Amino acid sequence: MKSSKQIKSNVSSQGLLTISIDEVEVPEPKDGEVIIKVQATPINPSDVGLLVGPADVSSLKVIEPGSKVEMQIPEGLIRSVSARFDQNLPVGNEGAGIVEAAGKGAEHLIGKTVGVAGGAMYSEYRCLPSMSCLEMNEGTTPEQAASCFVNPLTALGMVETMRMENHQGLVHTAAASNLGQMLIKICSDEEVPLVNVVRKEEHVDLLKSLGAKYVCNSSADTFMEDLVDALVETGSTLGFDATGGGKLAGLILTAMEIAANKTATEYSRYGSDKFKQVYIYGGLDRNPTTLTRSFGFSWGLGGWLLTPFIGRVGQERFGELRKKVADEIDSTFKSGYSNVISLEDALEENNILAYTKQATGKKYLIKPDA
Repeated sequence: MKSSKQIKSNVSSQGLLTISIDEVEVPEPKDGEVIIKVQATPINPSDVGLLVGPADVSSLKVIEPGSKVEMQIPEGLIRSVSARFDQNLPVGNEGAGIVEAAGKGAEHLIGKTVGVAGGAMYSEYRCLPSMSCLEMNEGTTPEQAASCFVNPLTALGMVETMRMENHQGLVHTAAASNLGQMLIKICSDEEVPLVNVVRKEEHVDLLKSLGAKYVCNSSADTFMEDLVDALVETGSTLGFDATGGGKLAGLILTAMEIAANKTATEYSRYGSDKFKQVYIYGGLDRNPTTLTRSFGFSWGLGGWLLTPFIGRVGQERFGELRKKVADEIDSTFKSGYSNVISLEDALEENNILAYTKQATGKKYLIKPDA
């Protein structure tokens, strides 16, 4: 039986978080299963959430260089991760590689490059159901396919959700991210009005160079004025917020209310009757979400996650979206990486301090055999 290196994360009941590289056995593939040699797997914000959780990275201690580190979770946050106490959890939501072996019914995938969102992808090898694999088109490399699931399907899911919930335009925060750039291309191709929110002037320039029409800088003194103007022009009433904490979600709802009232035919003390919705789908800001109620009563604030969306949209439509990703993996859904590292590099102190910042334009890719 083959063995594989695998990154795992463990939290003790005392709040000590340990990240280690363990040796695990790779089982023989059963009927309908494949063995994938993982060649590329990204570090997404959702991966950081499991890998490091709420631990204080400034407390990081290297126990065994390249194979084991520890850090402490602040006392007030230990209860928030009690469900995972003393569980050695494998990390890595998605990745890509070459199918090396297959069980009955999946032999056609041997030698193929596949993308997969099967969990535990920070590994040298994975045994997974063939149905979870996205067979890539001829010529697609594992590095190109590594981020074929989370960001592309989330971006497509935002547009699908807009249509399912009868909105006519979108607002997106942290819009200079890889996902944000994908969304700009999708909305441009499908003529969907999109208001992008960033926090640096250089990101404004970047997105406009990609063809974005509406880009609002949340650090600018004119942010609310710019946002309202963009919302009036686009009629966007559905927002997706990657930051999660702080005031941004509430400011977007407020701007939507102001924009709606600019075209209202009469005053209502209950606010505009146009429904406004913001979904939080990330946690880049760990502060509490703060709302200042200045947007009437016709509004909603909730969470949005890819997996429940897939259930809502149905398998047929999901299959169509996956095919679109495979066909456009080097154009619409092309991902860029600032750093390429090995499994052992992922446990180096400087790298942990860097990728846990989740800075725009600083996306890490793990190549297990590097």
